[in-house]
Amino acid sequence: MEIIGFALAFLIGITLGLIGAGGSILTVTVLVYVMGISPTSATTYSLFIVGIGSLVGAIDYLRKGLIDVRKGLFFSFPAFIMVFIMRKFVMQQIPEIIYQSETFTFTKNLMVMLLFGILMIGASYSIIKSRKEANALIKPKVSYWIIFLEGILVGALTGFVGAGGGFMIIPALVIFAQLPMKEAVGTSLLIITINSLFGAIGDFSAGVVLDWSFLLKFLAYTVSGVLVGGYLSKRIDGEKLKPAFGWFILVMGCWIIIKETLLK
Repeated sequence: MEIIGFALAFLIGITLGLIGAGGSILTVTVLVYVMGISPTSATTYSLFIVGIGSLVGAIDYLRKGLIDVRKGLFFSFPAFIMVFIMRKFVMQQIPEIIYQSETFTFTKNLMVMLLFGILMIGASYSIIKSRKEANALIKPKVSYWIIFLEGILVGALTGFVGAGGGFMIIPALVIFAQLPMKEAVGTSLLIITINSLFGAIGDFSAGVVLDWSFLLKFLAYTVSGVLVGGYLSKRIDGEKLKPAFGWFILVMGCWIIIKETLLK
């Protein structure tokens, strides 16, 4: 299973490089269901892996002049504070068994996976929706207050489930920050990098212990995939792949919820 997991890590990187979305969603899924890592630990691994993977992509976008650093930092400021608080304090305080009866046990891991499944279903809509539709939306004036509040929400979700939140960040940057789609994608990668790495730092400072040998190996495959995906994106229209990928995410989200509730 480990070989399969590392092969999937490479494919995760290719997906990030091609369409700029879905990295954290796929990473947590592979870590939990293929590598056998607990959901809580998988969120920590995911934050570090996605943070570094997004950094590689962000550097490429920055080199092309497709990142609005000022708006990205404004968005990320409340987000990374929320991520750090969630990882260092909130997640550490949630008990492993939240509720237990004679017939049912509601655990911390189950709560994380259920929210993660719901998040995947929400992400599928954003991924399926074409960028033309997003660009066609009637855009209000730049609203920094809404960007700030969106940053808080994204930070809370990122901290809880270990997902970068690109499917929420990109529409917010297009609609409320009035960024062109390509610039929104690049700026989103910058925000995801900051959020994810601060989340990982929160875990490290809280004393979370990781298998660094495994983590670095998984990361190496993912980053290699990102580089290959970036190369392929010059020859393959990633936009044409998005709908199929979005439907796949939708099916996976529904499967996770069913597996965690009905198939236990």
